[in-house]
Amino acid sequence: MAALCALTAFAQLNTATLRVKVLDPNGAVVPQARIELAATQGKSLNATTRANGEATISKLTPNTYNLTITAKGFAPFTQAITITPNANEFTARLAVATVEETLTVEQDKRAASSDPRGDAFSNVLTAEQIALLPDDPDEFEQAIRNMAGPGAVFRVNGFRGGKLPPKNQIAEIRFRTNQFAAENHEPSHMFVDIRTKPGFDRWHGSLNAGFRDEALNARNPLAPFRAPEQNRRFGFELSGPLWRERTSLALSADAVNAYDAQTIVSQLPDRTFRDVVRRPWRSLNLNARLEHQVNKLNTLRGEYQRNAKHQTNLGVGNFDLAERAYGSDAVENLLRVSDSTTLGKRFFNDLRFQARRETISLDSLSQATTIQVLNAFTQGGAQLDSTRTVREIELNDDLDFAFGKHALRTGAQLEHFNIRSDELRNQNGTFTFASLADFRANRPLNFTQRLGAGRVAFDQVQLGWYAQDDWRVCKSLTLSLGLRHETQTQLGAASDGLRGSWAPRFGFAWSPFRNGKTALRGGAGIYYDWLNTTLREQALRVNGAQQRDLIIRNPGFPNPLAGGTAVQLSPSRIQLAAQLPLPRIEQFGISAEREIAKGFKLSTNYYWRHGVQQLRGRNLNAPLADGSMDGTRPDKTIGNLTQIEAGAQSFTHQFHANFNWMKLGKFMLSGNYILMHATNETDSPLLLPMNSNDLRAERGRAISDIRHRFFMFGNYTLPRGWRLSSILNMSSAQPYNITSGQDENGDGIANDRPRFGSGFGLRNPARGRGQIDLGTRLAWGFGFGKAPEQTAGGAPQVKVIRADSNSDSDSGSMLGSFGSLPTGGGKPKRYRLEFFIQASNLLNRTNLTNFSGVQTSPFFGQATAALSGRRLETGTRFSF
Repeated sequence: MAALCALTAFAQLNTATLRVKVLDPNGAVVPQARIELAATQGKSLNATTRANGEATISKLTPNTYNLTITAKGFAPFTQAITITPNANEFTARLAVATVEETLTVEQDKRAASSDPRGDAFSNVLTAEQIALLPDDPDEFEQAIRNMAGPGAVFRVNGFRGGKLPPKNQIAEIRFRTNQFAAENHEPSHMFVDIRTKPGFDRWHGSLNAGFRDEALNARNPLAPFRAPEQNRRFGFELSGPLWRERTSLALSADAVNAYDAQTIVSQLPDRTFRDVVRRPWRSLNLNARLEHQVNKLNTLRGEYQRNAKHQTNLGVGNFDLAERAYGSDAVENLLRVSDSTTLGKRFFNDLRFQARRETISLDSLSQATTIQVLNAFTQGGAQLDSTRTVREIELNDDLDFAFGKHALRTGAQLEHFNIRSDELRNQNGTFTFASLADFRANRPLNFTQRLGAGRVAFDQVQLGWYAQDDWRVCKSLTLSLGLRHETQTQLGAASDGLRGSWAPRFGFAWSPFRNGKTALRGGAGIYYDWLNTTLREQALRVNGAQQRDLIIRNPGFPNPLAGGTAVQLSPSRIQLAAQLPLPRIEQFGISAEREIAKGFKLSTNYYWRHGVQQLRGRNLNAPLADGSMDGTRPDKTIGNLTQIEAGAQSFTHQFHANFNWMKLGKFMLSGNYILMHATNETDSPLLLPMNSNDLRAERGRAISDIRHRFFMFGNYTLPRGWRLSSILNMSSAQPYNITSGQDENGDGIANDRPRFGSGFGLRNPARGRGQIDLGTRLAWGFGFGKAPEQTAGGAPQVKVIRADSNSDSDSGSMLGSFGSLPTGGGKPKRYRLEFFIQASNLLNRTNLTNFSGVQTSPFFGQATAALSGRRLETGTRFSF
């Protein structure tokens, strides 16, 4: 009996109770909160708080337990606690969960598939998937561009231009195809919308560093030895609340101190010369972004960027010897302000303002006279000194509203440019030789020199406004009708001010089957290109008075005027055609998308694009067809008169197939394939045709006519915290031009193509070599440290989603979202440390470039440059 009493007393001493009190952030009790107490081994014990916010759990064995508390409207609370014998008390203070208000009428799958502004025909990279991309900012941006395909338009929080934010501050990257919307100025088939994370909940940050050295690199296949290279990269980012749930601040900085090497492959008069030139460069990019939640329906965002880059030994490589070097300093300052507001139940307005100031300075190492032997070697100074400052102001406003079955959007875009430029180029002249034999014989083809002062200043304004109606005909069909109007000042020498062009747009979105897994989209529209400020700048500078181009055919050497057959042309100039219209693009396209399995969609897109009134250069004072040198030009008082006019055409056919993230066990894959056929009649408005009296002969392959492109991104989750990701880029050969190396038409420009029978060869008839680049990233990371106590889950979020307008009610809504997003689940650690090693061109494939198309060159038909061989980078990232 005594033994039994002793055993009972011992058991009572080794049992315990726990009383839990649950409070909200203001100290009020939280009833009906669910409490779960789980030991390392054994069953979990559960309880629910009473009206006084308390709950009691009895008959516990002293031990360490995981306490989890959940309650409706509050963020989950998790903490490890130690239970001692007898009575234990614990008070938990819960954070309010993210408030999410959604103004929406639920769409069924057919309605969602036929929504032109919905998720159909879009592919999304989440923050987790973005983390698998390269850490280097330039390589990260290039990977996104490869995913999007050529000609994609990038927008960060609705803004174009500037640097992309650090990948840790990106919440989502959405690839969207809706090219026939009237809001779009560009005819691109792909728009990449990047949305940043607001830091309303708590402070987050990271430090990262990367290092690359030639010791881990492969030799460039055209370099005589392994070239010197080093890349030291550092990054920092921090974001969090200044005023919890209302105001957040995000800061970031990345810096690079590096040098790489450029190969020189040239043929000197006495030997073949191969070398590598070290090219140092450094950059510093700073970014600050402030976001303020005025209320549940209004968000203000401000951002400042400063991007600076210094480079030396530019202009060297391929045929250019080391003395051709020049340096570059570029500084960009960018200020952005936006206001997103929901007005009542029907209206959503997004106002954006951007101011940018960019200054680029170029400074030549030498001003010596240049000697160029076509595609053999070039020596002498770069003779390029300039400072160009661009001040740009851009204002955009978009308003969405809905009535019944009609969802409407209207808006305007205003841009103002102020250009200040001072450029001196080729002030001491250039001798051009057709071949090495001519160089040995002191027989130049021509001598060119630009004379005069180079300072110009001007302003340019461009304006576009639009209106569009997305009409929900029925649940499965939406028709889009839009109209855009664009105008621009200073379109020509005789411009009468502001002129405009109308651009109608039409599109449809149709989901033909009840399950909503198939969607068809198509449309047609007209687009206009802005006149580039650089064309206006050249026309103002090289106008025959301020600056002029001197050309001497068959000059003497080294004194160009000492030759017995020298023919000196009158000064040449550049001008814009009078009443120059905006270049027009006519486009038609059709797309199909099919949901193959849950989370896996296959989409295809075909479009045909016809460029009309495309800008080209034409020599209005070209010599007569006999090519004689006795002054047989329409106007003997001038030399070449380059007029930029709207007379060229272009034709593009493109087929694009894409599959979004496909998950196969631990594998995740995404990829796209592009088939393209592109022809045009000029590759640049500042390039003169071979024969300005026969412009039809200029039609040929466009430089962009790369027939096949394939991109794939894959990720594989390995055990014990390892991850492996790869990026594969493949493309077929790019075309290049073939010239004879002679000046048969007597215009002083060696761009004549070889004769074939009674005519001349096509433009860009040859092709180089295809390219394959496999990049791989292997990372290992781990978390440590006690997770921070849960606090407020973020500022309220408002989602305004396009409603299913099939109903006859007048309760439509519109698209738009702002505020913070809920964070994912799981049990994160306070800190995380990751190490990685990544490789570009892992297979060390020889990717040749810069094929020579000059028939008089010793390298005719050969590549004289190659992309880098295999390069390895190691690095680390610490985040909290």
